[in-house]
Amino acid sequence: MDESKIPVIVGVGQINDREERLNSVELMAAALRNADADASGGWLNWIDALDVVAQLSFPEFADASAPLAQMLHIAPRHCAQTRYPMGDSPVALLNQAANRIASGEAEICAVAGGEALRTAAKRAAGGKRDAVRESAARATREGRARYGIVAPTDVYPFYENACRAAWGQTLAEAQRESAEIWAGLSQVAAGNPNAWLRNAVSAEQILEVSPTNRPIAFPYTKLMVANASVNQGAAFIVTSLARARKAGIPEARLVYIGRGAAAREPGDVLARDRVDRSLSLEASLRSALAFNDLTSADLDHVELYSCFPVMPKLARRIIDWPLDKPMTVFGGLTFGGGPVGNYMSHAVASMAEALRSNGTHGLLFGNGGFATTSHSIIISRDPSIASQGPQDPSVQAEADASRPPPPPLLDTYSGVGEIDNYTVFYDRDGAAKSGVIVGKTPNGERFLAYVPREDSELIAFLTDGALEPVGSVGKATTDAEGVNHWRL
Repeated sequence: MDESKIPVIVGVGQINDREERLNSVELMAAALRNADADASGGWLNWIDALDVVAQLSFPEFADASAPLAQMLHIAPRHCAQTRYPMGDSPVALLNQAANRIASGEAEICAVAGGEALRTAAKRAAGGKRDAVRESAARATREGRARYGIVAPTDVYPFYENACRAAWGQTLAEAQRESAEIWAGLSQVAAGNPNAWLRNAVSAEQILEVSPTNRPIAFPYTKLMVANASVNQGAAFIVTSLARARKAGIPEARLVYIGRGAAAREPGDVLARDRVDRSLSLEASLRSALAFNDLTSADLDHVELYSCFPVMPKLARRIIDWPLDKPMTVFGGLTFGGGPVGNYMSHAVASMAEALRSNGTHGLLFGNGGFATTSHSIIISRDPSIASQGPQDPSVQAEADASRPPPPPLLDTYSGVGEIDNYTVFYDRDGAAKSGVIVGKTPNGERFLAYVPREDSELIAFLTDGALEPVGSVGKATTDAEGVNHWRL
């Protein structure tokens, strides 16, 4: 075994800026300094490759990797930022760093990310700014935006409602599963000094709609969605086993990096064949386990990406992970903190710390975009897991092998149809403001239909849980402006 080609994590660092003083690059620098200190110091000046997760808070940093290097007074040969702030980016960058070590391309790699959305909001005019929604709106097609489909909070409920119907759950059963998972996340966050919110909440508190837990987009409330209003940074340092031993890092602090697996769905949610499953998610998780000769029974810890409840619900079903076992080592994106694309850097750091304390194998699953990208990887205390050499993580061919073509999308449609999935959007005062139906024609075509807030009967049908709306029949009509409307 060539120890110069065995990738290991030697240092991890995190930071919470509750005083709202730092910008995103300053958070990254602080996290990297913490990671350097965690590895006993002296690593930063020797970094060969520096990769940064793209951030939204301070758009003036078009590429944050260069100012970060300048702030740290380092000059790595490779210095780059991801194209977008995607939730799976830290896992992809961990996989990339491991491949760089295994191929001999680099000897010391660093990955960092940070979001200072609280600092940015404080500096913005009026103190309010939704950078996540602003960014999503710039990339949203006009036809989607007119129905209210812009940000992740508008899209993930489609998956939630479609999965509930496909799994044969009642609304109450599905909400109870979400609440139990989220209560478990809050308990982990409560015991994690690096988490943003450290008050454990019960499943009952998560289920109860209240002024502090208002509905966001059906069936999700505020306590069920990612909390991006944070100032958080995280980083990790990857090197070779040979370099780690030369530096005198104790074996008990080394965390080995296994193989990862990645795949993606079509970027346009309405160009996917269905939203009650994700073939890319399935291929990523199953392949990561198979590539490392593991089963879910071998896992001591998992981090199942938790921007919205449907993601860990989907993931846990693929790996057969019990509802009563922890699904995070950091605390989830509601309680641990949801720094846009950088959450999984915190998960990498927390997983490394968890493995140093107990257990052997940990699974990291990251999800990005609108349930678009999936990247899973194993890290471990077992050296043999890191001895496989550089590997292409793509399992796209496997994900696409059984993917049927998506149904055609009609801009306008009048006639009888069936609800395929849906959601209802809410104002800040908790009142329904509109809804959207993803409908299916008798010929299998797909269309969108608007639900006005004034149609209280339809809003109630979609949200009261008395009957399952998915699969029910109604009628679409198109108005003079080309907007489809739905009627029971």
